[in-house]
Amino acid sequence: MTTVFTSRRRPARVLPGFNLTLGYTILYLSLIVLIPLSALLFKTFTLSWEQFWAAVTAERVMASYRLTFGASFIAALVNAFFGLLVAWVLVRYEFWGKKGVDALVDLPFALPTAVAGISLTALLADNGWVGQVLEPHGIQLAFNPNGVVIALIFIGLPFVVRTVQPVLEEAEKELEEAATCLGATRWQTFTRVILPSIIPALLAGFAMAFARAIGEYGSVIFIAGNMPMVSEITPLIIIGKLEQYDYAGATAVALVMLMFSFILLLIINALQVWQRQRCGAPA
Repeated sequence: MTTVFTSRRRPARVLPGFNLTLGYTILYLSLIVLIPLSALLFKTFTLSWEQFWAAVTAERVMASYRLTFGASFIAALVNAFFGLLVAWVLVRYEFWGKKGVDALVDLPFALPTAVAGISLTALLADNGWVGQVLEPHGIQLAFNPNGVVIALIFIGLPFVVRTVQPVLEEAEKELEEAATCLGATRWQTFTRVILPSIIPALLAGFAMAFARAIGEYGSVIFIAGNMPMVSEITPLIIIGKLEQYDYAGATAVALVMLMFSFILLLIINALQVWQRQRCGAPA
């Protein structure tokens, strides 16, 4: 009687050496992310608590917070609504030029932000195609907070569309058909069957658009007007302090923005985990 010994073979790895690749990953992230952020913290620590608090709560800085976070929140809300509509049309309807429209959604990703800002300014300024029509009616969209919101809507729309679109594609249409057979109206089917399944993705897209808008600079400075206490965003405050060689003050304000960005990152990750759990996938 012969005994057959079987050995369990480990699955072949595409990249050999777990320890080597993990070490390289940690080294790369440290050089690109951790070391620059630690330098930000160390520079901020050169300030006393009173100096730090005075730098981040100055009247001009607080005005920039209100504009930056307020405009970002409004832009994210608009993108959540219209991004859902765009994703719905791209998933549920077939029409001529659909691939072109789908490609246009990614244009803000590929377009340099400065080009976007210049284009929006040329369009919405008093002598622009749209601005010269609205100006006689007292509507001014450029060089004020309205321009900031419009620029942030432009750069944030793809985040919502690309987050919601795959969830709509994977939605079970049998549930919608069953709801229709049971006598549900179209609105009831959407609010009670479709919407609950896409809410996690919609919230994640909203959070990503909000986080992206908070740190936007290039597309905003051309159309905002950059008037202190009126249309000056927080990233511009940081740039101004750097130009005045106030490095500690700039890093203090940047640290506040970093904290909010980190909180948003945690929220986005939590929403993505929630979405995977609702879809039945392991977190």
